[in-house]
Order: sequence, then C-alpha cells, then structure tokens
Amino acid sequence: MNVQKLVLGAVHVAALVGLSGCAGNDGRDAPPTQQGVAEVLQQQTEAQDAQGQTTGQESSGTQQQSDTPKKEFVGDAAPAYEQVDIDLTSMNADMVYATVYDMMADPAAYEGKTVSVVGRMMSKRGMGKAIFCHIQDDQGQIQLYTRSDAVSEQEFKDFRKYDIGDIIGVSGYVFKTKTEEISIHVQSVVLLSKSLRPLPEKYHGMTDRELRYRQRYVDLIVNPEVKDTFVKRSRILRELRAFLDGRGFLEVDTPVLTPFEIGAAAKPFYTHHNALDMDMVLRIETELYLKRLIVGGMERVYEVGRIFRNEGMDTKHNPEFTT
Repeated sequence: MNVQKLVLGAVHVAALVGLSGCAGNDGRDAPPTQQGVAEVLQQQTEAQDAQGQTTGQESSGTQQQSDTPKKEFVGDAAPAYEQVDIDLTSMNADMVYATVYDMMADPAAYEGKTVSVVGRMMSKRGMGKAIFCHIQDDQGQIQLYTRSDAVSEQEFKDFRKYDIGDIIGVSGYVFKTKTEEISIHVQSVVLLSKSLRPLPEKYHGMTDRELRYRQRYVDLIVNPEVKDTFVKRSRILRELRAFLDGRGFLEVDTPVLTPFEIGAAAKPFYTHHNALDMDMVLRIETELYLKRLIVGGMERVYEVGRIFRNEGMDTKHNPEFTT
C-alpha cells in the first residue's frame, strides 16, 4: 500500500513538473522520464528498508533491556514508600476486635485479653514515661495507658504529638486500674485520621445554642448525650411503622413538588422546574395525595414524609419537619 502511494505521488509530481516545463517553453524544465521516476522510487524504498532495520535493532535492544527486573512507578517520580506484603497468618490469632460498649458491658470477659479498638481521642495527660488518654467510639469511652517501654520508641514519640480529636487505633490487653477503671495497656498504636481543627475546650464545652444547632457534628462529639435524641426518634418511627404495618396499612411516597398550593394555609417555599418551565411548590402537607389514593381504592395508606413551611422558626419549630 505504501509503495502504491509513493508511485501515485511520484507520477502526480512528474505530471506537475511536466506541465510546468511545458508552460515554460524554454526547454530547461523537461518532464522526467519513466526511468527517472523508477530510480527515485528505488532510492526511497532502499532508504525505508535501511530505516526499518535500524528501528528493529533499537526495539530489540529495548526488549533486552526490559527483560531485566525493575520497579515500575506511576507518575513522573518514584514514591517515597514501597509496597509491603502483609502475611495475615502471622497476626495474633488471640486478638479480639471489640467495641468500647462490649468491654464496658462485660469487663470480666475481656480482662487480660488482647483487644484491638478504634476511637477518637477525647482527653490526654502525660506523666513522664507514661501517657493516659480516653478514646471514644459511638458506644462510649475507655481509658488507654501507654508506657514508653511497652511500645516502640517511634510509636511513643509520635503518640506524644497526637492531638485531641485525632482518630487512632490501638491494640493491647485489658486490665483494671487501682480505681477499678477498665483500661487498655497499649502495645501498639497508629494514627488513622488527623483532626485538623481543635475541638472545644473540655471544661467550657460547646455552650452556644445557635452554634450547637449549626454544627451538629461537633455537638455530637463533645456532647454524646445529644445522640439519645436521634436514637429515640429512630425508635419512635420504627414502632410507628410496625404498628401501622401490623394492621394492614401500606406505606407510600407522595410527590414533594406540587404544581399548586394545597392543604393547609401555611406559606410555602417556591421553586422552578426548568424542564417544564413552570413554578412549583414544596408541599406543606401530605393529605391531598393520600386522599387520592383512598379514592383509587387503596383504603389503608400512610406516609412518613417531610413537610416544608416558609414561616417562623426557633429551637422547637423548624421550616422542614416530618409528619
């Protein structure tokens, strides 16, 4: 195919040269003969063959070099770490993975056993070559006891730099202090997640009510008792659904976006539907669509859904709520 292209190209060039030679009428630009075109094609073919041999030698050399073992890295530069293969069979088979709640609920079952726990550091106090701290998970808090001779020198050095709010993972054996407090004697510690912003002070806490509502995640960290509100709400809804489902009711979902104001006399939130090019309203009640389902023959229906009302608000009244 390449040779054919070269022939056609050469003939085309020869024709152009011939036309220009004829146009000159001076005899100096005579068209090339067929023998001249053949010689040009022969030279180009020999040059391509020579270039192909050279490329083959280079690729052969590259292949020989690639046969030698070497590390491959992604990116322009090699990373500062190397991959480490972990042998799971060499891990401590007696280690118990437990939550804080498990150990606090039945300390006798874990005392003396090696456990591995993860939590957020909530307090820290150093005493020379020993460091006491408390970590917290979603079930509670437990005390950690770390000695410089129980962990490696680097681990203890790094542990001193950990801040309140950091999430760490530790392993060690469970014991009781002189004050009968369940604790973990740390034998290994690792930083899992760094807290980039400091938590509120321990003694002053988070007392600003508005800030607590705006930053619920921080409120949940420093005031664990707030979680009980979320737990109770979830249980109430679960029992409500179980009560209605047990009596033959069917839970349904009705539209949140409605084309007009329906139901109660509350002031709604407005939005715009781009595809339909029409204004729509966030529902202020679920009554109308439930009634339509009843008319359609579904006699026992209910919905646990969000309601939106564009009215006043305070700590006990929210513009969006569940009914």
